[in-house]
Amino acid sequence: MSTTERPRILVVGGGYVGLYAARRILKKMRYGEATVTVVDPRSYMTYQPFLPEAAAGSISPRHVVVPLRRVLPKAEVLTGRVTTIDQDRKVATIAPLVGEAYELPFDYLVIALGAVSRTFPIPGLAEQGIGMKGIEESIGLRNHVLEQLDKADSTTDPEIRRKALTFVFIGGGFAGAETIGEVEDMARDAAKYYNNVSREDMRFILVDAADKILPEVGPKLGQYGKEHLESRGVEIYLSTSMDSCVDGHVVLKNGLEVDSNTIVWTAGVKPNPALARFGLPLGPRGHVDTAATLQVQGTDYIWAAGDNAQVPDLVGRKAGNENAWCPPNAQHALRQAKVLGDNVISGMRGFPQKEYEHANKGAVAGLGLHKGVAMIVMGKMKIKVKGRLAWYMHRGYHGMAMPTWNRKIRIFADWTLAMFLKREVVSLGAMENPREEFYEAAKPAPVAAASSADKAGAKAKAS
Repeated sequence: MSTTERPRILVVGGGYVGLYAARRILKKMRYGEATVTVVDPRSYMTYQPFLPEAAAGSISPRHVVVPLRRVLPKAEVLTGRVTTIDQDRKVATIAPLVGEAYELPFDYLVIALGAVSRTFPIPGLAEQGIGMKGIEESIGLRNHVLEQLDKADSTTDPEIRRKALTFVFIGGGFAGAETIGEVEDMARDAAKYYNNVSREDMRFILVDAADKILPEVGPKLGQYGKEHLESRGVEIYLSTSMDSCVDGHVVLKNGLEVDSNTIVWTAGVKPNPALARFGLPLGPRGHVDTAATLQVQGTDYIWAAGDNAQVPDLVGRKAGNENAWCPPNAQHALRQAKVLGDNVISGMRGFPQKEYEHANKGAVAGLGLHKGVAMIVMGKMKIKVKGRLAWYMHRGYHGMAMPTWNRKIRIFADWTLAMFLKREVVSLGAMENPREEFYEAAKPAPVAAASSADKAGAKAKAS
């Protein structure tokens, strides 16, 4: 690590905001003006909008992540966690993946921890649930679903088969609707290669506590998305929730009970709970309370943005909504990160801060190959698109929003190859325990009991 006396800009979190803010700072900074340090428990940033496509095998998982050290060669990248922040001393405590924790001084601080899955104390959820916040979970879900098809194809037990082919998704927002759409698409394709499994044997269930799905694209497109998924055989239960899922026995509040090996939890997100240990002013839902300049309230050297920040929506407030806040999505995160980076440089040089203001440009969602919904906002006009064109808009927008041209090219190459090659339907579940086979082979062979013939021969030889 650097030991120079240059001021240190500490970026806590290497996600979308952390990566883009650090890149912006490094781009605007003069040579030797400051040291930029990024701390994250992972050495890469995950582009979360592509997790459903990675789970379906439409994109290579490695192309959905961006290595921090490669993209930020002029920054210090520390793989670990910031456990505490002492604002009086301007010191952060770093807990690396291995070894003892140590203190790291800083002069300017950027909070970009993002969000984690919002869960509830539902019996069985921690043991049975599968999240969709990281690439590891996306890969795990793909392998798990294909393993369930393997099990169902190979067993003669109807109960095991029924449980393996029942897939329950909790949450009907972008993450839930896109994931069930992509996974159902993949399972439908995969079923062609199984002798004893067909799409009619599978049961896909989507559950949401709200009275609609895809609220981000408006009621009409949300209703279209619901009808489209139902036309593909997906059961959708709204205004209900899951009471328990102990041992895979799912009990819904509406009385429905099913047995399932696959319970995917996408029921929203919440700010990273580590924020509570930093001594920062938090809003009612746990977000860092920031001004429109993205500065944390009451400070002039700490900034926050993205999913872990409560950022005023100036456009909404000018329209009369005094309690408007920016929603946690990639559209705002990208733009907030750039303003934040500029403001850190301005703050370091003693210049005025710029307020973040951005009008919503709409939303896009993919529901499987060639299926999607999109709402484009142009001034006061909202253009609603559905079907194949919306799917192209979804891929085009997120493809260009993917950080670095390296990853953009790889993503578009994956999509281009998929136009000519069939989807891969192989499960690599052994990746989760790669040493298991070697461990079994390396174990000492059990000592076999001597046979009666061997014993008799040994006795005769001794005599």
